Amino acid sequence: MGEQSPDGGRKTAKATERAAPSGKSAPAKKAAAKKAAAAKAGAASKKASAKKAPAKKASVKASVKKAASVKKAPAAKKVTVAPKKATARVKGTGPAKAVVHPPGDESRTALVRRARRINRELAEVFPYAHPELDFDNSFQLVVATVLSAQTTDLRVNQTTPALFAKYPTPEDLAAANPEEVEEILRPCGFFRAKTKSVIGLSKALVEDFGGEVPGRLEDLVKLPGVGRKTAFVVLGNAFGRPGITVDTHFQRLVRRWQWTGETDPDKIEADIGALFPKSDWTDLSHHVIWHGRRICHARKPACGACPIAPLCPAFGEGETDPEKAKKLLKYEKGGFPGQRLRPPQAYLDAGGKPAPPLGAG
Repeated sequence: MGEQSPDGGRKTAKATERAAPSGKSAPAKKAAAKKAAAAKAGAASKKASAKKAPAKKASVKASVKKAASVKKAPAAKKVTVAPKKATARVKGTGPAKAVVHPPGDESRTALVRRARRINRELAEVFPYAHPELDFDNSFQLVVATVLSAQTTDLRVNQTTPALFAKYPTPEDLAAANPEEVEEILRPCGFFRAKTKSVIGLSKALVEDFGGEVPGRLEDLVKLPGVGRKTAFVVLGNAFGRPGITVDTHFQRLVRRWQWTGETDPDKIEADIGALFPKSDWTDLSHHVIWHGRRICHARKPACGACPIAPLCPAFGEGETDPEKAKKLLKYEKGGFPGQRLRPPQAYLDAGGKPAPPLGAG
């Protein structure tokens, strides 16, 4: 029972040889399994990253596109600034720059100072400023001013010589035939209404004031066709009594300069009168009106040729190039005739030219 046969021993050895490898491979199997799992995880990771790649690529494209859109965004609009002073400049050189601060928060004191400085500057530019209606006496001035409504002073000046030659006094015009007066005044426009006004005011002068033009505001505004504007023109230029003439040019400029926000002529007159001493009122009116007619036009202001550009909050509304702006200047500033056929000598001495009579050229 204790002895084994040779065959049985050999069988046992073979069985042992077969069993040995299986016993040794247990750790190896674990390592292999781990290696396989790692390989599998790596493959899965690569696969996942491969799937995520297009999204990453798309996000890069979006970033590039966003950057491009930022680059293409329009640049902020440049703020136009006024030159320090519109004096003669060397050709090819630009004007010196000075930022103009909008006077929205401007104090009352600052507004008064700016307004008075503008008037002083304009007095230097237009030292020969005068009423642009031809007249020899207060009667001719009041009639010419009434006729100037809805037309130019030039057209009135071209029309009144024939009128005053035929009707030199209030008595003559009061007794005139309306149809004959209408024919003379036809070039002025609204000739029927104007004929009625000048004949009516002539009758009032004869009947109520002895044929003389009154020198008081309250009397002048009672005359047919005469309002505060006309009255102040007469008072300031025929009687030497200060007054502010609020015509269309004056209204436009004082609002453009932000001296007032009013649109009613009487309120404008009150606002502007409070900024200046009474003694300045008549000349101030001439300076502002002249500037409006020659430089600061309604549609195309000649900003580049404006002497008060640094003081103007509206600088840049018109042409700012100095050379182009010069071409927009009118009357003597542009080398053209003025509005009067018989201007003062000071105007002629300054280079101004008299206007041509009606029908001449």
